[in-house]
Amino acid sequence: MADNTDITSGEESLDDARKVSGKSAANGKRPATNGKKRANGKVATAGTKTSVKDTGEVSLETDTTTAITRRRLLGTAGAAGATALIAGGAAGAAGAGVVRDKPDPLTSVGTGVVPFHGPHQSGIVQPAQAHGHLVAFDLAPGADRRAAAALMRRWSASAAEMMGGRAPQGDESGTALDAGPSSLTITFGFGRSFFDRTGLVDRRPAALEPLPAFTGDALDPKRGEGDLWVQIGADDALVAFHALRLLQKKAGETARLRWQMNGFNRTPGATARPMTGRNLMGQIDGTNNPKPSDKSFSTRVFVPDNVEGAEAWMAGGSYAVVRRIRMLLDSWDHLSLERQERVIGRRKSDGAPLSGGTETTPVDLDKVGPDGALAIPGDAHVRVASPASNRGAAMLRRAFSYHDGFRDDGAPDAGLLFIAWQADPMKGFVPVQRKLDRGDGLSRFLRHESSGLYAVPGGCEKGEYVGQRLLED
Repeated sequence: MADNTDITSGEESLDDARKVSGKSAANGKRPATNGKKRANGKVATAGTKTSVKDTGEVSLETDTTTAITRRRLLGTAGAAGATALIAGGAAGAAGAGVVRDKPDPLTSVGTGVVPFHGPHQSGIVQPAQAHGHLVAFDLAPGADRRAAAALMRRWSASAAEMMGGRAPQGDESGTALDAGPSSLTITFGFGRSFFDRTGLVDRRPAALEPLPAFTGDALDPKRGEGDLWVQIGADDALVAFHALRLLQKKAGETARLRWQMNGFNRTPGATARPMTGRNLMGQIDGTNNPKPSDKSFSTRVFVPDNVEGAEAWMAGGSYAVVRRIRMLLDSWDHLSLERQERVIGRRKSDGAPLSGGTETTPVDLDKVGPDGALAIPGDAHVRVASPASNRGAAMLRRAFSYHDGFRDDGAPDAGLLFIAWQADPMKGFVPVQRKLDRGDGLSRFLRHESSGLYAVPGGCEKGEYVGQRLLED
């Protein structure tokens, strides 16, 4: 875990900001809107659409239709939500320059829509939602490249429908009936073993080499890796579960579940104003996440569009390092407040660095206190994880907290489902984790219990499916 494991930025946190499409549909048709009452007494309101360019820049477009829901109209509640801030892209990942004056009312949470199609997959730069599922599958014996392509086609089609607030063909479960899209995102990735199973070893990226072992690892191989990886996030628990269940059913005889983990974050609207989230240690978490406004953001997070040769199919994609990190909360809670703050290097109350200022004040690693000692201790987490301490190495963190009950000794089995996104793990996660492994004071209160590395292809256009350039070219 690094200084900014959470997706939000302390500069302009979008912890509870979500994209509202401004579209309303009944039986798939868009009604005409003019801001006046119709015969049924309902009001059509103008919405705003947000799109994210390859550069990470957020652009706003006006949409004159009302908010779409999953299988029903939200009515006036959805119309109210249509005026809220839209954060469908890079804004949420690292505090882009768009933020609401006040949170949405809870009745508008379901109206958030994130587009499935585009140059990058969803679930990378969007705000981490209130509910998340991480799941890995292994291809069944005998499932080949053709079977894998058919599976990705089914999964992509279903994801596009669900993310748009529509019921996929043949879905009669009713699990998410009456719910809006709720900022649902579904992200697909391929593990190292996928290329062996499909006869595509010659197209396996060099960046998928196994991660090195770290001294703090206590990894359970049954809860790591896998041929296929899926990340699901939504602001409604039933919407997230519906997506998980449907994808599992769509896997059919082609793939079998390997492992699955559930996570959560703060619910949109739970705070009086947008704030950087806190982790289960009570610490504000995510202040220094890379920002789309950074010149190096795209090159750090996404594979270049001009990549050629055997790895050309990864253009616009990214690599996800996934780790289940258990927090030793009983030991942590026994520390004094002062000691906790020195371990992290920030004040617990407001996230400000111990070198002074506010949460967003740059950390001054050279500042010395009145006693002649470093204001930020040598083993403080913010110091060890800082790009300045790692030759500029950085990654985009997007995480969920988890709580899986209590262990036999009564300690909570809880912590962080850590997801790090980068263009190359050997230039992002690996050098930072090596540094943390050797000298991070926080590491004494963490246990890395599972690990996975996945190649996440770029997005797809309408009529295509994720991974098509790999499986068909």
